[in-house]
Amino acid sequence: MTPLLQLASDVAVLVADPQKPKGPEFGKSGPLGLAVIVALLAVTFLLIRSMNKHVKNLPESFDDEAPGEGDEAGGTDHAGIEADGAALGKGDGAPSDRADGAGGDGPR
Repeated sequence: MTPLLQLASDVAVLVADPQKPKGPEFGKSGPLGLAVIVALLAVTFLLIRSMNKHVKNLPESFDDEAPGEGDEAGGTDHAGIEADGAALGKGDGAPSDRADGAGGDGPR
């Protein structure tokens, strides 16, 4: 018998008569399943505990006393930004119409 024909007959025998697991232990989870469940519970417990610590450090209210107070970084300077976007020009990263695909930043 050729190896290909032998393989085909072996597959046909396995498909026709599958060995179904039977016995009192079939369908029960093993110790690995218990370990996975315990690990997931432990990680969930630690995550909830960490989140509670972070929530306790939050202020009671996020309302500002006065606008501008509490800005440690000083806010954003909007004076240099034009509302209509007309400030875009040559050399500022704006797209160009050049055929070589180079941007508007000039020669490289």
